[in-house]
Amino acid sequence: MVGTMHEGIAARLRGRGRGHRRGHRRGHRRLRWAAGAAAVAAAIVTARLFVWPAQGMPAHVDAIVMMNGPGQRLQAAQLLAWAHRAPALLVSRGSPQWGRGSACAARIPGVTVICFDPSPSSTRGEAEFAGRVAGRYHWRSIALVTTPDQATRARVRMQRCFHGQVYVTTTALPALDWPWAIAYEWAATFKALVLQRAC
Repeated sequence: MVGTMHEGIAARLRGRGRGHRRGHRRGHRRLRWAAGAAAVAAAIVTARLFVWPAQGMPAHVDAIVMMNGPGQRLQAAQLLAWAHRAPALLVSRGSPQWGRGSACAARIPGVTVICFDPSPSSTRGEAEFAGRVAGRYHWRSIALVTTPDQATRARVRMQRCFHGQVYVTTTALPALDWPWAIAYEWAATFKALVLQRAC
């Protein structure tokens, strides 16, 4: 009788142990699924914001604004200006990327070229300067020239300083710059959206 009772208790304990292990396995599976879903969501958002952002511009705008940074930005901005897509071209020299001096781009007939050093030397400073110039000349539309990683943040910054239409066109980012650019843009975009909401 006592032996039978002991066997029954042992069987129940073994059953509980197996159930406990099954519960742990189910919990681990849920965590893995949640982590996988979060990683996929982060990849989708990253791609949408920094790799394939919304871009495009109409046939004509009031000004082209080249944001300072890597890639063939100056060449792309000048090609648009030579095609007379705008009567004004603003070229930012916010870092040693571009040489100092009185000129930063070739003269283009029929196009006013303005070279500027933003203060602060950042996307925010570029947007502030372009917004002031836009107000002075009563511009209603601007096309930003940048690389895909910066496009979303540049648009956000510009829309806070300029109340007309803001378009973005991009040129390729060098392949080796992508890992750093993605990490940087996540931090800089958070700063623009949460910490620095004014122009």
